[in-house]
Amino acid sequence: MKSLEHAAVGAVVSAVAVAFLPEFSFLEQVGLWVYGLLLSVFVDLDHFVIARLKVGDWHHLTDALSDLRVAFVDQELVFPDVSITVERLLTHLLIGGVLVGGLAFVSVPVAVFTAIVLYVHVVCDTLRASGVA
Repeated sequence: MKSLEHAAVGAVVSAVAVAFLPEFSFLEQVGLWVYGLLLSVFVDLDHFVIARLKVGDWHHLTDALSDLRVAFVDQELVFPDVSITVERLLTHLLIGGVLVGGLAFVSVPVAVFTAIVLYVHVVCDTLRASGVA
């Protein structure tokens, strides 16, 4: 999915998940919502690391940074020469497992919130990769 699509889904999922965390103050809930929104978008930065491992250089990242319109609007042009579908789902799961596991030591509700946001992100990516959405 594109970043804007992940942001839209992340905003809704984060809002619903925050609604089930009444033990947090309003400002903490807003902070969690922002965290969920950002997480749902920026977890995709792992794609650049995968592309680097596959092609041997950082040209995908430098190209995206040199033309932010492509990075945010025409994202299908960011990785035209490399397929990273399976690897990106795997890295999302690995990042999610480490992040959720680490957060569980700090705050179980925040860890659960993180797991929900990342779960929906991976489901959306899987639906898009399979041609369903």
